[in-house]
Amino acid sequence: MGGSAVASLDRTLAALADPSRRQVVDLLRERPMRAGEIARATGLSPQAMSRHLRVLKAGALIEESHQSPPGFDARVRIYALRAGPMSELKAWLEQTEQLWAEQLTAFKAHLEAGE
Repeated sequence: MGGSAVASLDRTLAALADPSRRQVVDLLRERPMRAGEIARATGLSPQAMSRHLRVLKAGALIEESHQSPPGFDARVRIYALRAGPMSELKAWLEQTEQLWAEQLTAFKAHLEAGE
């Protein structure tokens, strides 16, 4: 994993470290939403929601647009998930799981050979 990939993964993990931000991600999996909708759904103040959205944007987990889907006012910012960072995280987790599986298989074989 290269330096930029590691930095990207670090940003993703840091953004997901907070339970409120994970709740935002869960909400945005359903559909794009306005910040106010997200704040109401999570019970957070607009100021707290703004801080969380900034962290999620910095981690490239969400994107902000002014292009409104049907039913949204074009002047309002809409937040939606970006697939890339979660796909990178999933790939990293799969690689890590494979490494551990190989290590445990080798350890088991070592133990069985010693019996």
